[in-house]
Amino acid sequence: MNLSINGPKILWKIPVGNLFTITITETVVASCVVTWLLILACYLLGRNLKKRPDGRQVIVEKLVTMLYNMVEDTMGSHNMHYAPYIGALFLSSLFGSVISTLGVFRSSTADLSTTATWAIMTIVIVWASNIREVGLLSWLKGFTEPIFIMTPMNIVSEFATPVSMAFRHFGNVVGGSVLMTLIYSALALASSVVFGWLPGLLGEIPFLQFGVPAVFSAYFDFFSGAIQALVFCMLSMVYIGMANPPRDELGRTSYQAQKAAKKAAKLAAKASK
Repeated sequence: MNLSINGPKILWKIPVGNLFTITITETVVASCVVTWLLILACYLLGRNLKKRPDGRQVIVEKLVTMLYNMVEDTMGSHNMHYAPYIGALFLSSLFGSVISTLGVFRSSTADLSTTATWAIMTIVIVWASNIREVGLLSWLKGFTEPIFIMTPMNIVSEFATPVSMAFRHFGNVVGGSVLMTLIYSALALASSVVFGWLPGLLGEIPFLQFGVPAVFSAYFDFFSGAIQALVFCMLSMVYIGMANPPRDELGRTSYQAQKAAKKAAKLAAKASK
């Protein structure tokens, strides 16, 4: 028995003149399907809203409230505008992982390019927030602290954040896919050994593959997929929240307030002279 576990298949190649070629893989198709399913779900669940909600609207409002409460508890009330981004990340990750259970599509999160894209999006938000907070020059100067010799280590540490986020999510999903493939293969082999003596087509039916893999799939596809989506979103919220500290009454962050206080102290010292 030969067992091979490959990456996403290339379905189409679309040449764009002589410049480059657009490659359409299983991951691209699965991601598009998940995106359109989420858009359709948002449209169906968000229409005909009532002041006195029915059962469907009550469930949706409860889930949305849970999302906003989680964002507020993790990032603070001043970062509530990031809730749609966190919700989109969670749903894309969750449904991207479980879509493989349909037997038609491959998990989009089983491709490193998917999780790496999400990690890059998060780290770009973090960097943009830091630059807005302290300024570009001060942000670049931060890589040289506490001493200049630490600059390479600080740069590696900064880029290690999105790399670790991407590989953690990707590795867990791929690991579950590999284990499920091994379980299916082992059950097929065990079925042929136990029931191979049956005459005709009965001896070729993999009886042990019925029902038994569903138990493992409930964990590796659903439970593990939900956990990885939650962990990825929690890390994103922590990093973005740290880059966007709370503001005071004047709309300034703690760094900006300290900078303004130092400037006021210098002006007061000059005035006293």
